[in-house]
Amino acid sequence: MSDDTEVSYPSSLGRSTRTTITLFDEQIQDLMGNVGFGELAFWLAARRRPTPEQVRLFEACLVALADHGFTPTAIATRMTYLSAPDSIQGALASGLLGGGSRFLGVTEDCGSYLAKAVDESGLDDSATDDDWDELARRLVTEARETKRFIPGLGHPNHKDGDPRTPRVYEIAEQTGTYGPHLALFAAIGRVHPEIMGRTLPLNGAGVCGAALADLGLPVDLLRGFALLARTAGLVGQIAEEKLHPMAMDAYLHIDRHSTYIDPATDPQ
Repeated sequence: MSDDTEVSYPSSLGRSTRTTITLFDEQIQDLMGNVGFGELAFWLAARRRPTPEQVRLFEACLVALADHGFTPTAIATRMTYLSAPDSIQGALASGLLGGGSRFLGVTEDCGSYLAKAVDESGLDDSATDDDWDELARRLVTEARETKRFIPGLGHPNHKDGDPRTPRVYEIAEQTGTYGPHLALFAAIGRVHPEIMGRTLPLNGAGVCGAALADLGLPVDLLRGFALLARTAGLVGQIAEEKLHPMAMDAYLHIDRHSTYIDPATDPQ
């Protein structure tokens, strides 16, 4: 490429010169103190500034996903910090890398599942509960026949109901952001016991996926929002590990209680 060839790398995000920084073509100092971090995260991904009502539901989901106790992601972060306290970024990364189909990734899995079902159904905000129930019955029946899990249905701890789920629905109703994805997820919650023969809770990660999809955020980025929320939680886990260490005790407890298994006895 010759030196005089004009090259353009288009972006509507951050740009800088010797004396300025702009974001969405606005001076960064004008945004600072006037735009909340949650609002900015939404804006960056959706490429449109959210309304206050959308921000409220979005930030409620971030709070719901920030921390859930000694989950594998939190334990991985604490253990990595124990091993390499000079690498906070490594400790955070180890926890975030554990976000997958069982933890955190359910947000994206559920949002994508619902988005595909809603899109193929042709139903929209004008649909009734009966319409959503009919669609939900088809989905749950198909899942049962094919022995597949429905993302967002069930939780290892909250067998009697995830406390985050009704709150997300409440905020969505209050802010006028309740849409077809939350409607279908609620219908799945209503109809699955009659088909599956047992009642499973709609979990918090799943309902956040439905809510974020209703906000019009790209469904293939929803895991990113779960990881964004959990990053704050993992920073808190490191801060608490510094004050009240438990990683060394956990490591020593597991190590001292390990037992030898003859590999010849392992199932083939």
